Amino acid sequence: MNFLSLFLGDITQKGYEKKRAKLLAPYVPQTQGVDPALQKESRTQMPVPSATPTSCMNFHFADIHTEAVQAALAKHKEQKMALPMPTKRRSTFVQSPADACTPPDTSSASEDEGSLRRQAALSAALHQSLQNAESWINRSIQGSSTSSSASSTLSHGEGKGTSGSLADVFANTRIENFSVPPDVTATTSSSSARPAAIDLPPSGIVKGMHKGSNRSSLMDTADGVPVSSRVSTKIQQLLNTLKRPKRPPLKEFFVDDFEEIVEVPQPDPNQPKPEGRQMTPVKGEPLGVVCNWPPALEAALQRWGTTQAKCPCLTALDVTGKPVYTLTYGKLWSRSLKLAYTLLNKLGTKNEPVLKPGDRVALVYPNNDPVMFMVAFYGCLLAEVIPVPIEVPLTRKDAGGQQIGFLLGSCGIALALTTEVCLKGLPKTQNGEIVQFKGWPRLKWVVTDSKYLSKSPKDWQPNISAAGTEPAYIEYKTSKEGSVMGVTVSRIAMLSHCQALSQACNYSEGETIVNVLDFKKDAGLWHGILTNVMNKLHTVSVPYSVMKTCPLSWVQRVHAHKAKVALVKCRDLHWAMMAHRDQRDVSLSSLRMLIVTDGANPWSVSSCDAFLSLFQSHGLKPEAICPCATSPEAMTIAIRRPGVPGAPLPGRAILSMNGLSFGVIRVNTEDKNSALTVQDVGHVMPGGMMCIVKPDGPPQLCKTDEIGEICVSSRAGGMMYYGLAGVTKNTFEVIPVNSAGSPVGDVPFVRSGLLGFVGPGSLVFVVGKMDGLLTVSGRRHNADDIVATGLAVESIKTVYRGRIAVFSVSVFYDERIVVVAEQRPDASEEDSFQWMSRVLQAIDSIHQVGVYCLALVPANTLPKTPLGGIHISQTKQHFLEGSLHPCNILMCPHTCVTNLPKPRQKQPGVGPASVMVGNLVAGKRIAQASGRDLGQIEDNDLVKKYLITASLFQHQFLTEVLQWRAQATPDHPLFLLLNAKGTTVCTATCLQLHKKAERIASVLCDKGHLNAGDNVVLLYPPGIELITAFYGCLYAGCIPVTVRPPHAQSLAATLPTVRMIVEVSKAACILTTQTLMRLLKSREAAAAVDVKTWPTIIDTDDLPRKRLSQIYKPPTPEMLAYLDFSVSTTGMLTGVKMSHAAVSGLCRAIKLQCELYSSRQIAICLDPYCGLGFVLWCLCSVYSGHQSILIPPMELESNLFLWLSTVSQYKIRDTFCSYSVMELCTKGLGNQARGINLSCVRTCVVVAEERPRVSLTHSFSKLFKDIGLSPRAVSTTFGSRVNVAICLQGTSGPDPTTVYVDLKSLRHDRYIKVVIVNPETKGPLGDSHLGEIWVNSPHTASGYYTIYDNETLQADHFNTRLSFGDAAQTLWARTGYLGFVRRTELTAASGERHDALYVVGALDETLELRGLRYHPIDIETSVSRTHRSIAECAVFTWTNLLVVVVELCGCEQEALDLVPLVTNVVLEEHYLIVGVVVVVDPGVIPINSRGEKQRMHLRDSFLADQLDPIYVAYNM
Repeated sequence: MNFLSLFLGDITQKGYEKKRAKLLAPYVPQTQGVDPALQKESRTQMPVPSATPTSCMNFHFADIHTEAVQAALAKHKEQKMALPMPTKRRSTFVQSPADACTPPDTSSASEDEGSLRRQAALSAALHQSLQNAESWINRSIQGSSTSSSASSTLSHGEGKGTSGSLADVFANTRIENFSVPPDVTATTSSSSARPAAIDLPPSGIVKGMHKGSNRSSLMDTADGVPVSSRVSTKIQQLLNTLKRPKRPPLKEFFVDDFEEIVEVPQPDPNQPKPEGRQMTPVKGEPLGVVCNWPPALEAALQRWGTTQAKCPCLTALDVTGKPVYTLTYGKLWSRSLKLAYTLLNKLGTKNEPVLKPGDRVALVYPNNDPVMFMVAFYGCLLAEVIPVPIEVPLTRKDAGGQQIGFLLGSCGIALALTTEVCLKGLPKTQNGEIVQFKGWPRLKWVVTDSKYLSKSPKDWQPNISAAGTEPAYIEYKTSKEGSVMGVTVSRIAMLSHCQALSQACNYSEGETIVNVLDFKKDAGLWHGILTNVMNKLHTVSVPYSVMKTCPLSWVQRVHAHKAKVALVKCRDLHWAMMAHRDQRDVSLSSLRMLIVTDGANPWSVSSCDAFLSLFQSHGLKPEAICPCATSPEAMTIAIRRPGVPGAPLPGRAILSMNGLSFGVIRVNTEDKNSALTVQDVGHVMPGGMMCIVKPDGPPQLCKTDEIGEICVSSRAGGMMYYGLAGVTKNTFEVIPVNSAGSPVGDVPFVRSGLLGFVGPGSLVFVVGKMDGLLTVSGRRHNADDIVATGLAVESIKTVYRGRIAVFSVSVFYDERIVVVAEQRPDASEEDSFQWMSRVLQAIDSIHQVGVYCLALVPANTLPKTPLGGIHISQTKQHFLEGSLHPCNILMCPHTCVTNLPKPRQKQPGVGPASVMVGNLVAGKRIAQASGRDLGQIEDNDLVKKYLITASLFQHQFLTEVLQWRAQATPDHPLFLLLNAKGTTVCTATCLQLHKKAERIASVLCDKGHLNAGDNVVLLYPPGIELITAFYGCLYAGCIPVTVRPPHAQSLAATLPTVRMIVEVSKAACILTTQTLMRLLKSREAAAAVDVKTWPTIIDTDDLPRKRLSQIYKPPTPEMLAYLDFSVSTTGMLTGVKMSHAAVSGLCRAIKLQCELYSSRQIAICLDPYCGLGFVLWCLCSVYSGHQSILIPPMELESNLFLWLSTVSQYKIRDTFCSYSVMELCTKGLGNQARGINLSCVRTCVVVAEERPRVSLTHSFSKLFKDIGLSPRAVSTTFGSRVNVAICLQGTSGPDPTTVYVDLKSLRHDRYIKVVIVNPETKGPLGDSHLGEIWVNSPHTASGYYTIYDNETLQADHFNTRLSFGDAAQTLWARTGYLGFVRRTELTAASGERHDALYVVGALDETLELRGLRYHPIDIETSVSRTHRSIAECAVFTWTNLLVVVVELCGCEQEALDLVPLVTNVVLEEHYLIVGVVVVVDPGVIPINSRGEKQRMHLRDSFLADQLDPIYVAYNM
């Protein structure tokens, strides 16, 4: 077992290597100096236990089909398929040197290297090589190999000339304005069509990069084409594959632009149509009347049991295949009688019997004990109780076990009969009781071994009446969906069926039959248990367990007993052929009928032919082979009668697969590769009548050349599904209708569930089952046919023959075919992938249908049916739940999904006139909203104390406010800093802050020799030192730039960002602490950056007690107060200039909105380096005079309770936090927040620059509701780079509202003084329309701070005008975010209805796909819901392919389960096909300090192959 365990669990090489090393350590000599990767490749194949016949295929396929498949594949060989092989994690990955990596930004606003890597200028040479995107792509994958993921990198060995120089250019540049990458996925009509030219940027300066900086330190990718990256080679391979024309051809759809209706494909005008006349029902021969046929089956048993007691009835075999016990008719009669008496009289009391006639009883007997089963079955019939034979439950989690429980429940079963041995083997609880099986009713178990039965008194006789329509037994059947139903067979049907079989098979008394089938149901029960007793036959029962050890045992039994009839399946023929060499001297000459019960399977013909050719020399007569067709509902439908020796054998039908897919019979002439050869299953049963009806819709009779469902009318058929009246009517009471819809006759027919037709000479042909029917785009395919095609592709090396499941799943308005197979443990990755891609080609070629998903799972992991076959519905359920755990998977949505709506064409720009008319006609308001007017509200608090007018106060500056507070209220505490334990580590009063700021200002002048207007970088951990340094800079007239300090443990990742900001801001000096100063100059730092070029570094730990010598100069309103640097989620580093006037306006707005006064306390748990977090941490307290309790977010890592317990302890009314803090508390605290009371909280505001995360805020409110948190307290702010606080939930404002927006309208763009503007035409939009949010406010930033102060590029972000409309004269700032304004039903403080602003997402984050605009968060939300093991998810695009990255928090076995689930959900909910699915470890997706995903960083890391993914799937 050790060897097997290697293969069954670990997908990743890492786990595999560990196990392998452990196992082989004692045996493997270590070769020195050999590359471990090579050593691994050359390993010897492991011995694997030889497969038992279990693994063999249920059918044996003729060479004809294999030849067809090989021919089809040969065609494809000419155009060699270069499918990119999926990537699995290897432990031998070579890590690229640190400087080439883009370290994922784990923390900061400013720690975003990607920002700077958005490169620009491309030389003319590159321009030339990019003229034709196709040639560029093709060239870039020259020499790439499909062989293995390790070798499929770009080889620059050959064609050095061109690719070398191109590589060099790519290595150092990245196309900046690659706004529209060439759509390489579009199918161009002719090969000469060139894609549109690519917009190249003007050769300009690289944004955010210093002129002199070293280029090679930038990421070596050209808009994401890493030169030596395995990943993008594969993506290129994928794109090349996708450029092939799709098959079937893409239909044209009429698409309503607003509704995105997916039309059903129009029928192909050239498709074959039925041309015959309407069929007439076919009658079987009349059921003969034989004078001595018994009036009931029980009467036959009584007759033989009393008159022929010594005759053998049933022989059972032991495990080796030797006869172990023969039950005589006398024994069967006496034991059945004892059981019947016991059941009726001995189980309860006389007045309260447990069973009465008509009750249902479960029969639970193992497959190797036919004797006990037969006694129990007839015992029940004699007692007039209804037996329900079921399989022995082996575990609590048997495949389909729950549905069996449903059947038992619906039949009202309370009693189960079994043997003593079987009862002992059932799973028990600890106290010895039989476990309660999942979904089963409570059962009383009764052992039927003879020693426990009471002999019936002499005068007791069972009641044997003539057979009527009362139920005799119930046979279970599993539907396509996996539900189990009980087909009820009446006593008269049971008897009539036995008579019809006796007549058709010409049984005579005393014959011996060998039965290899399951004796509990179907033909095994009908022939071996029932018809057997009718005709006093002797059955030799060969159980499945014997066949597994001795596949030839049934042939030996036929030989030994000179049996006349054998009941087998194709599987048994196949096994006998494989084992035939072991036994030369067997003779099958006694057989007059070899009944092949799955002869209805289209591929059975090949098994029959092969068996005949091998065993004809052993006496097997060709006319003895008798295929038959059966179904639980209609019982035996048709059987080929034993032929006359020497008469010509029945013909074969060679049908066109294409015709079959349209439900039409066409003899195949043109292409022998796509032909299906079927054999007849004989004539209709005696006394029966058959018709063929259309498989869907009303039961209309088919035409003579049309395939339909076979329906049978006969006394010998099932009567109903027990307890299911509705389904019964549909199946058992079908009245066929003609083409006009009027009924044909009044005889009810039973649907058989088989598809077929009646051929010449009234012979019946079956081409498939309704359960195996896959209807894709209106064409019908048969699951068995697809299985056969898959197996004809040299499968032996890769998969087990009998272990392939084919089913369809409904995805995006159509059925999609899924193929799942069990992979052999010794199959290599290479073989498996090769086999998978060949199977796809073969199915496409032969069946003209695409496979949506092909998955290989480890050996022995598919759910089994009791007799060892695959439980299809359970497999499908596992697939859809994500619990199949494949070890290889290939998805082909690009080739299969041909019913997507047409890509949307961009409409021409909307002019002013049409918008104005639109407003008049629709009566829409222009989407505009404004906050309260600052100027009109007097700030009484400050006015009284400072005695200046409100208008003057607008020109006051923070520095002056601090100086005034230091005089007026010197001891008033402004700041309080807490550590992880919640204790105060530092405080600052107005005077202390003022004094310290003065000292810092004097140091700046003396030590730093700085002039007013110089930029100073502040490098401090979150705390009060940062605040004092900030005011020190303002006092000295310098411009502070706050930067997150580098992380000592990851200097290589975090220090370059600090370096970048210092360079870009042209800082003259760095203020920091002694510890950080040492770190900046350390040897470790020198390894990451050039430490010699730092500007002056001043530590502020020990300041001289010297007063500020120079006189403080008041600034002017336009002068800059500070620079705010941060990285957008798209990875752009931007510095924004904040003037003194904007700072005052901002503080004033926050003070009014949040009603902040000097008596207030607020708690802040935010990063203090940029945006609103910085404003609240450093500025607001000084302006408003309230006390700020500062909680550094990183302290929460060691104490989750810190923030909430502080709020509770200090009875805080207003608190501010980030999404990451809220998420930590929601996930980490759960219900453990004892002793915390949040009833004091009036507002809890989440500070963010993104769409509000409604689900998170709802979870947070719900979780902490019980400890007093008011649901209306939680709200979000919205800010952007141009204006850090556009919306802030105030205390007097109405409650936050949620709007549910239809995702479709978001994609179509249908949906502070804030105005909503069309980002392209710059025209205002109406209420509830989606557009870019523009703001006009006194606290808007005054511009971007760029390297060369070259602001022409973004000038319009800060002062832009509408193209028309009333507000066209106002200057607006563009936020770069999409949103809409909507008037709510709530009233604002002014008494007017409240205009709410809804933020949808950042404009530059949106994905343009298929002409529509998608917001990543919407796709990510859908993906995160699909499986419990998805911890986080992020999406981005690369050359028009959608890439989805998911973090797996479960075991690595689940990695491949996610691929189909992710693909399905994005297709269903967003109408998009996922190009690449990447499964990574938790924590890989970079998230900045504000809790925002850094998707561009992720993209860079993916393309540079730095993610170490668990699995990468390239969807075809």
